[in-house]
Amino acid sequence: MSDHDPNERASCRQELGIGAAAGLLSWPFIAAAAAGDMLAVQAGQMARLLSPLGSDEERPPKLDWSAPNRVVLELSTMDLRDFSDGRPGVPTLVCAPFSLHGATIADLAPGHSVVEALALNGASRIFVTDWRSATPDMRLFTIDTYLADLNVAVDEIGAPVDLVGLCQGGWLSLAYAARFPDKVRKLVIAGAPIDTEAAESVLSVAAHVLPLVMLDEVARLGDGRVIGRRAADLWATTLQSGDALTALQLSPEEYGPQDELQVRFRRWVEGTVDLPGVFYHQTVQWLFKENRLAEGRFMALGHPVDLARVRQPLFLLAAQDDEIVPPAQLFALRGLVGTQDVQSVMEPGRHLSLFFGARTLRRAWSRIARWLAQDG
Repeated sequence: MSDHDPNERASCRQELGIGAAAGLLSWPFIAAAAAGDMLAVQAGQMARLLSPLGSDEERPPKLDWSAPNRVVLELSTMDLRDFSDGRPGVPTLVCAPFSLHGATIADLAPGHSVVEALALNGASRIFVTDWRSATPDMRLFTIDTYLADLNVAVDEIGAPVDLVGLCQGGWLSLAYAARFPDKVRKLVIAGAPIDTEAAESVLSVAAHVLPLVMLDEVARLGDGRVIGRRAADLWATTLQSGDALTALQLSPEEYGPQDELQVRFRRWVEGTVDLPGVFYHQTVQWLFKENRLAEGRFMALGHPVDLARVRQPLFLLAAQDDEIVPPAQLFALRGLVGTQDVQSVMEPGRHLSLFFGARTLRRAWSRIARWLAQDG
């Protein structure tokens, strides 16, 4: 399809139905709108999918972290977790995604952990943002709320830090690095949507057809929040064993039905988080609908984000068959930042394999850790 043919682009968008959108693993509600008939969904079904959980519907317990750690700072948006081993070194702050699932995406299990891969290859001081599931009193939290707490976490750790942004945590990390360039030594961004006009995805297509008024209705039905478990109902049946094997980059012989790894993966899938309605609205509008970050119109704590101010060494990691973030949406960043020191790697696999895949962790993440350990 030509990038410049509006007829082909419109045809592509018409073909993106709910069946295709159901495979999304983050921001699933806007994907449902890609079918173009979200406004026709009955109110009762909408309320069931997006209303708060009742007292008879207990949440599954949170997945324990795989690697030993301790909480060193409690903020309104997150617990800051410290995985350090006691050796000195430049601190590495992993900015986990805040979309639909928990921050344990950064540390699922031995052999399937970004934290472990960094630690085994030289990182000694590792911290992770463990984002809190939104409660009703968090309903008005904005992108600025999360940037402000990220700034407090960096100050607590001690700037400058090496900042590692995963998926949705990637664009947040990029905005932070541009807003506070002296507080970030090196920047790693993995599987993050940056220039959402650089290539089409189900997410970007959905955002263009989604009426913003629907976001307000979503928030109203969820007491000001997007309820993660309700939204997950839209795609829960799509995560079959084959998808887990693809994400973990294992063979069927390595992934038995009673395997502890399978149990942990399923618990991660089921352990959804709720999102503040305002934060969700801003993310859909600013990132996916209006492409403000790439176009220099993204505001961060009172200042426009100028990506030319990003002069830190930069490492970009994409998955070749990423169904959530096409590599072009990330790699377009090379032409937007002010640094010439940019490393880019595209690994075989899909979106979740960037963070869980055994092969990707052994190859790409070990390389990233060694790159972080270098002076510069």
